Amino acid sequence: QVQLVESGGGLVQAGGSLRLSCTASGRTFSSISAAWFRQAPGKEREFVAGVNWNAGRTSYADSVKGRFTISRDNANNTLNLQMNMLKPEDTAVYYCAADAYRGWGIGLSRRDYDYWGQGTQVTVSS
Repeated sequence: QVQLVESGGGLVQAGGSLRLSCTASGRTFSSISAAWFRQAPGKEREFVAGVNWNAGRTSYADSVKGRFTISRDNANNTLNLQMNMLKPEDTAVYYCAADAYRGWGIGLSRRDYDYWGQGTQVTVSS
């Protein structure tokens, strides 16, 4: 079992930066893939970025490539998302997720993930 808690959300102006963190508890987090998703009002939850167990592989949605960077620190059981050049369309609740069955690959669907945090709000003003 893995518990996930996000932090770092807030209000920022367009062009600004935020760093989200996700703290995991549970002994298996360091061996499984993890990701960030987001959900804007009235929209489906969508994949933002993912990383495999040793951070040797990453994957990004086209909409955030070149602006967002996912990283993890397995020694401290944390997952991070550095968000730069933020746009109003990045406004959403951001969720940390972990895949119980995959360590090398990165799932792109919310159905691939078994553990979820409670979410943290990111609001980008124009």
